[in-house]
Amino acid sequence: MERIVTVVPEAGLHARPASRFVETANSFDADIQVGRAEDDTLVSAASMLAVTGLNVSHGEDVRLVADGDDADAALDALEEVLSTPEGGDE
Repeated sequence: MERIVTVVPEAGLHARPASRFVETANSFDADIQVGRAEDDTLVSAASMLAVTGLNVSHGEDVRLVADGDDADAALDALEEVLSTPEGGDE
């Protein structure tokens, strides 16, 4: 399964939003990868270093790819993380 999502948090996929993203990805029984929407390079969504290394900023589109038993639920949860302004869930 694959989904394109626009990154809403002002910090992009750095700091707290990246931590929340990786924590969410690790909570599902699925192999999840993430990358810039216009790029074919994908990295593990379970790795904080890999995710922050993408240097994705606010307003950029990312491609989420998931495979496994929880793939659909994982994409839904990760889309919610990326679509929520920082501090919007606190």
